[in-house]
Amino acid sequence: MKTNVGGIDKVLRIGAGVALVAWAALGGPTWAWIGVVPLATGLTGFCPLYPLLGMNTCPLKKD
Repeated sequence: MKTNVGGIDKVLRIGAGVALVAWAALGGPTWAWIGVVPLATGLTGFCPLYPLLGMNTCPLKKD
């Protein structure tokens, strides 16, 4: 599994995920638990949808 989520994308995913999960945990709507998905993809650095769409926000490593 190659990393395909970089920098700002990770920060936004983790922030949105934490916010949605917290909202759900504090009595928000059940659908807010979907925040687990961006949280997990932000923490692992891999989004399974990106390869299907041909996307990669992770900067290229230079040797």
